[in-house]
Order: sequence, then structure tokens, then C-alpha cells
Amino acid sequence: MNSSAAASSIALLALVVPLVALLAGWGAFALWYQLPAQQPIKITTVALWGAFSCAVLLTLSRGRFVAPMLAFGTAFMGLLVWWRRLLPSNNHRWADDVSRMATGAVQGDHVTLQNVRNFHWRTNLDYMQRWETRTYDLRNLSAVDLILSYWSYRAVAHVLISFGFANGDHVVFSVEIRRRRDDKYSEIGGLFKEFGLSVIAADERDIIRVRTNVRGEDDYLYRIRLPETAKRSLFLAYVDQANELVSKPRFYNTLSVNCTTLVYHMMKHVVGYLPWDYRVLLSGYLPEYFYRVGALDVRYTLQELRAFGRITDRAKQADRSDEFSIDIRRGVPPLEHLAPPPEAL
Repeated sequence: MNSSAAASSIALLALVVPLVALLAGWGAFALWYQLPAQQPIKITTVALWGAFSCAVLLTLSRGRFVAPMLAFGTAFMGLLVWWRRLLPSNNHRWADDVSRMATGAVQGDHVTLQNVRNFHWRTNLDYMQRWETRTYDLRNLSAVDLILSYWSYRAVAHVLISFGFANGDHVVFSVEIRRRRDDKYSEIGGLFKEFGLSVIAADERDIIRVRTNVRGEDDYLYRIRLPETAKRSLFLAYVDQANELVSKPRFYNTLSVNCTTLVYHMMKHVVGYLPWDYRVLLSGYLPEYFYRVGALDVRYTLQELRAFGRITDRAKQADRSDEFSIDIRRGVPPLEHLAPPPEAL
């Protein structure tokens, strides 16, 4: 083999081997999370796939390309055909807190939400289930708040959007994984069709309190500056998304279809152009993004808003108070004297 052919062979090897290794790893995770079998069979299947992939890589390293690539390509295409046939469904034995999905009926200015969650949480495993039907008058919609709940890393948080009404009512929308009973959340599993997608509508004493007072998460509330028409449109966008998921189930995806990306796309639809930013994916930094586009209270620095908006201790003190929503907002500056941003942020 002359030097030119050898160089070409090395270049091809440097391109093909990492690609095969990457696809082999993806296939192993796909089989592990979605193969409908008991764990011993899963282990055996993943081990066989791994051995086959290693044999392909070994053959490639010896300079033989055609036969191993044909074999791996055929096997991987079969895996993709199986993968594409895995469709989302709403028919499973779901965990209690996501067992029902919110739906809404709109009649003029009034929206009736069914399956509004209002659990009484004693511990994460001990709770009283309550699912309610509530009606809201959009003419009285007065506030939209961004709530971030942190449980580990600064870059990662769960995103909640709370809508407040002139009579003191609040309803929170939360885009969540819909996990089966006894399942636990997994970031990796969320990349491999492990969970469904759901929109939960809930009372603040349920969905905030369970995170701060029961699960030990750290929550922050930021008031969002939106024109009145945009507030209404965002509320209705959540209702539309909830109704759509009932008839057209979707898989959750840790990166592309999650609590932050869906909010971003709904906000983009409501207010017009919104610049894309890495903080849409790193949800813990979402306040920095909102501040950048002028959606927060610009009279204060972001550090001040974060200090004002830390509601964890206030939620623990309020606990089961009938004025929970008022109590957690004490110290957060109102937006009454601050003009809303223009229609397009």
C-alpha cells in the first residue's frame, strides 16, 4: 500500500470508528430503556449488541471496511425501524400525581379547567389526592409569574408558570414528565422515550409547597412583564397544549421537549420574535435570559430580583396557610408602576 492509500485509509478509519462507536452507544441505551423484557434479557441483549459492535470496530481497525460496515449498517437500520415504531400512549398505569392531564374549555372570556391538581401532601409518598374543576375569567387575569425550582445543579431547574387573577386565585401550569407508577426520573432515560409528556394545572399550595416543603427544593419567583393581550394568549396557549396532549400524546425529551423548551415556543408564538439562547436549554439560567429580553423588573438588578424572589423559606413558613399565594410573594416588588414591554419583546 502506497503512502497516499495508507493516509486515506487512516483518515477513513478516524472518521468511521467514532461514528460507529457513537451509534453503537446510542443503540445500547435504546435497547436498555425500551426493550420490553425483564432485566436479565435486557442485560443479555445489550451485551450481545455490545459484543457485535466491538467486533465491527475491531475489524475496522484492521483496515477492512466494506463487510463490517454493511453488517453494522444493516443491524442499525433494523434498530431504527424498531425505534420508530415506539409510539407515545396515554394508556399506562401512571404515578398518582400525573395520573390525570389538565384539559380546558373556552367560552368567551371564561375558561373551565378540568383536573386541576390540589393534592394535600404530607410526605412525598403520603398524600391526599384531589382533582378539581375550576373556572377562570380571563378579564381578571392580572399577573404572570415565572417560578424556578432547583434540586441539584445551578444550571438545572424545573419551570413553572403561575397565572394570578384579580380575586386572588392562582393556577400554575407545569410541563412535566408523565412517568409510570414506581418509575423514577432519569435524565438519560428522558432521551430514550422513557417518559410521556404532560401539562399539569395545579393549585400553588400543591405544586410549590410539595417542592419546597416536602422535597426540599429551592424555589424562586420572578414577576414577568407582559402586555395584557400576551398574558391572555399565553394562558390559552397552555390550555391548547394540554388539550392537544390528551388527543395526541408525545414523548418527553430531556433536551428538546421539556418544561423549558415548550414554554419558550409558546412565548415565542405569543409575543413574536424571541432570540434563541443556550439558557433555554440550561433552565436554571432562564432568569438571565428573561432579564436580557426585558421580561423582568428592570428597576432592579438580576441579583436583587433573585434575592427578592427566593420563596423557599416563605413557603415553609406559610405551609398550609389559606393565604399561601400572598405569603410567598411578600417582599417581591409588584409591577403595577412599571410599564409593560411592547408587544414584541
